[in-house]
Amino acid sequence: MCGIVAYVGPQDAAPVLLEGLQRLEYRGYDSAGVAVVTRSGALKVHKAKLRVAELAASLPARFKGTSGIGHTRWATHGEPNDVNAHPHTDTAERIAVVHNGVIENADELRAALAADGVEFRSQTDTEVLAHLVAQYAERGAGLEEAVRSTLRRVVGTYGIAVVDVSEPGVVVVARNGSPLVLGVGEKEMFVASDVTAFVAYTRQVVHLEDGELAVVRASGYRTFNEEARATHRTPSEVDMEVVEFDTAGHAHFLAKEIHEQPDAVERTLRGRLDRRFATAHLGGLNLGARELREVRRIKILGCGSAYYAGEIGAQLIEDLARMPASSEPASEFRYRNPVIESDTLYIAVSQSGETYDTLAAVKEVKRKGGRVLGVVNSVGSAIARECDGGVYLHAGPEVSVASTKAFTSTIVAFALLALHFGRIQDLSPAAGGRLVEALDALPGQIREILAQEERIAALAAEYASEHAKSGSMMFIGRVRGFPVAREAAQKLKEISYIHAEAYPASELKHGPLALIGPELPTVAVVPDDELFDKNLTTLGEIRTRAGRVLAVAHREIDPALAEHTVVVPKSEPVLDAVLLNIPLQLFAYHAALALGRDVDRPRNLAKSVTVE
Repeated sequence: MCGIVAYVGPQDAAPVLLEGLQRLEYRGYDSAGVAVVTRSGALKVHKAKLRVAELAASLPARFKGTSGIGHTRWATHGEPNDVNAHPHTDTAERIAVVHNGVIENADELRAALAADGVEFRSQTDTEVLAHLVAQYAERGAGLEEAVRSTLRRVVGTYGIAVVDVSEPGVVVVARNGSPLVLGVGEKEMFVASDVTAFVAYTRQVVHLEDGELAVVRASGYRTFNEEARATHRTPSEVDMEVVEFDTAGHAHFLAKEIHEQPDAVERTLRGRLDRRFATAHLGGLNLGARELREVRRIKILGCGSAYYAGEIGAQLIEDLARMPASSEPASEFRYRNPVIESDTLYIAVSQSGETYDTLAAVKEVKRKGGRVLGVVNSVGSAIARECDGGVYLHAGPEVSVASTKAFTSTIVAFALLALHFGRIQDLSPAAGGRLVEALDALPGQIREILAQEERIAALAAEYASEHAKSGSMMFIGRVRGFPVAREAAQKLKEISYIHAEAYPASELKHGPLALIGPELPTVAVVPDDELFDKNLTTLGEIRTRAGRVLAVAHREIDPALAEHTVVVPKSEPVLDAVLLNIPLQLFAYHAALALGRDVDRPRNLAKSVTVE
């Protein structure tokens, strides 16, 4: 979602800002803009409904300043256009603001400002902030005081960066529910919504917490709260490499990330498999064996693909540790006044570690005395810092909006957690040893599946070309196969725009069978397990109604029951979801390609969802 960058220092600010915005493009956006303050105290703003590269190419020749702010916008208030793009300024163009989040009382504040004679140019909630800061500044307040006074009137979430032509070389920033991090350089300072934006310049970072502000100058920074009390944040070093965001010879980031999955899984497993004791080493849990034995149930919280990965994780934990476990959308959990139990362990799942709904759910659990572990990919992210412990995926940067390698690595991380919990409980050394060997074999098996891409691409193109007949596809699976079907349906929806519905195969005859016919294809997840024969019966019910079936299975399905079968290698049954999901990622990718979709940046979606 929206990205923020800011810079103060001796360099020309605009190129630094634009480079930072390019590194945040993966978050998703529909417009971009930058503003710089010159040494003489002039404000220059350039923004448009353009990609960052196009914005850079159209930058005016004289656009120099040693401090500035930049933004990539994902529309929440007002349609995507040049006027609604950030930064936003006050009428006199003294103040410029960039903002992530949602100001919930923006209409009320707008009405009050309009009554004072303020004329608005955009439809955004952010412009309200610019005019409010300007009002306080015009009454004699310095930029710091003007921002603090403004935020005391604001209800909602925000990550903001503000500049004032009257104070060249100063940026004031604030956070409440939307991430902001400071980068401490050598006589220069950086601000961003993601460390990725400035890691090429410094790895010394300061994470702002909710309710905190900072005044940033080239010489350093000062952090404080809305009551102006100092918070004394000290820098820490982030362990992150400078990543060049290129497709490494692939047509799209999504294709690259699908093919990176064997390596991603190897990184998730590295140093964590203990063959001697047939278990997993997870040092970041901060939870001893005695404490774990006191846990009676596990609740997993996530959104979108993280929620579906949590469903698979819950099954892994129940199968291996024999502990009741369930997964729930974090976006629903936080609003239903949940009962937080002292003997329940909560696990928050997020690729970015900044998903707002999940972060809010974590805070709700913590507020009520619950214990939360995190399963996240982004080191030092808000959710990782908020949790009591957890597991980093180490899947590597994921740029495409649709999650693939992070989803797969999340399942593997849950397998490690389940193995660890299981061996503390009643899982035998023999069973643990089999799982260790199966986990170790996963990267090679994923490579075997990826080698089938050409055939899967042909099938995807065939099914995509016929989707217009019904405009939809059905995905089915039982028990371990059902979350795989749900994730596969989501992938197809989000990148190809084909409507897809996932249903438990056992529930098909309880209603959805009415939809089946020659125009509605069904993708069936058919593991070779104790439910194999029951799954074949369901396929028979579909075929007798002239429905087309594409099966993803561990062996060829009788053509009378499935028109096509994609065969994947067999692993331990509890790991079936990892391998059965891979061909369905390829299926969604190639279906989207066949329909001419923008697979890396699907419409209306963003990589990191930091607003409600």
